[in-house]
Amino acid sequence: MSAGKRLTSRDNPFFKSLRKLAESSRARREAGQTLLDGPHLLRAWLDAGQRPKHLLLNDRALQDAEIAGLLPRCADIPHTVFDDALFVQLSELKTPNGLLALVAIPQPALAAAHSQFVLLLEDLQDPGNLGSILRSAAAAGCDAVFLSPGCADAWSPKVLRAGMGGHVCLNIHEHADLLQISRTFTGKLLAASLQADHSLYTCNLRGKIGFAIGNEGAGLSPALQQAVQESFIIPMPGRVESLNAAAATAVCLFETLRQRR
Repeated sequence: MSAGKRLTSRDNPFFKSLRKLAESSRARREAGQTLLDGPHLLRAWLDAGQRPKHLLLNDRALQDAEIAGLLPRCADIPHTVFDDALFVQLSELKTPNGLLALVAIPQPALAAAHSQFVLLLEDLQDPGNLGSILRSAAAAGCDAVFLSPGCADAWSPKVLRAGMGGHVCLNIHEHADLLQISRTFTGKLLAASLQADHSLYTCNLRGKIGFAIGNEGAGLSPALQQAVQESFIIPMPGRVESLNAAAATAVCLFETLRQRR
């Protein structure tokens, strides 16, 4: 890869647009673009057959062996080298690794009616939780995830980092009407409930399955809880009251996978 353009001014319009993408969910939504931070996310993007629109680097990146190994795969991608003082304003990492990729946010291609294994996420607001759930969903083979308008931005830098590349394996529908999704999904929709009288492990999780996952503190809304076909509890013989949303979702996903295998 050639040396590329160098950018040193914080007044540069391109830098200003990138900083908005790094900081604002509204800017990401309006532009239909986001930033991938680091070589792991870029590799996942490339391995999925996706191409970035622009690579953003600092001088350290050009000396990094892992990043250098990826650059030949991006020989046709425009790139810009930023001074460290500018680059640090685009990355949330305390010590930036020196590589960001500007990408177009993929549009979901799979509707609820055609999905086989789905998650409905209602008002999940913690980026780390959301990213972890998306990572588990991708690992377990989910094909679609539907997020209510009250969820954290799925394409924010924090959620992308927590997702560790899982985003590219999923159809992610943001700002979804979950009650409408519950009506159009043709499989069985389940949810955890402290009032349920049987365990997750006694549920039949073969066939088309969806799980509705509620807010970290409030749980599912009454309307969505009533929309599910089956409720269950996750047995917890230890001395804790509950699991966090990401852990509970992972238990559900991999019990489904165990039954199917």
